[in-house]
Amino acid sequence: MRARPSPNIWNTPELYELENRAADPHDRIATAMREIGDWTGRTVLDVGCGSGFHLPVWARDAARVVGVEPHPPLAALARRRTRSLAHVTVLEGTAQALPLPDASVDVAHARWAYFFGPGSEPGLRELERVVRRGGTAFVIDNDPTRSTFGRWFRRGFPEVDPVAVERFWSMHGWRRRPIDMGWSFATREELEQVVRIELPPPAADEALASHTGTEVDYAVNLWWRHF
Repeated sequence: MRARPSPNIWNTPELYELENRAADPHDRIATAMREIGDWTGRTVLDVGCGSGFHLPVWARDAARVVGVEPHPPLAALARRRTRSLAHVTVLEGTAQALPLPDASVDVAHARWAYFFGPGSEPGLRELERVVRRGGTAFVIDNDPTRSTFGRWFRRGFPEVDPVAVERFWSMHGWRRRPIDMGWSFATREELEQVVRIELPPPAADEALASHTGTEVDYAVNLWWRHF
């Protein structure tokens, strides 16, 4: 099965790196994840790991970390990033056909890799296959119902129906924790560059014209499920 190309990180990984550095400056997502399903001493799977930004985070405490990435250039970057970490492995593969044995991971993580619920059923079936009983899976997606970035997102992607998204996850047995993570950039130029890879040009122009400074309030949903 082919992966759906990512319009931001596949084309401009260097700018997506800026975005990752700016996102969640208070580490609220990882804090919430630890409360729900701690990965200390366990095996972690990062689905759609991109250039491997989060792999060293999991590796600090996990016994083993596996990153799966469908885009070969990004998988190569992730391998380079983690080459000094012997317990981290990066594999090429898709969410719909994870290159892992059954019941082989304890904690699975996917951040902006499941494209807002509907259509993700094959990937969710794969999570059911590879996550051990007693394990936990997490999916982080934008919350378009609130925050400054949520308003920008609604203008840029009006086809995303948050009611349908919530219905999708609930029907599949997932729960939601809303998180206000925020963006905090070092410079205005960095913020502008990232906004332009995340939104269509008219929506990006409108967002930047209406917002000053280098910080943006940004809400996400942390969807999670115990297996």
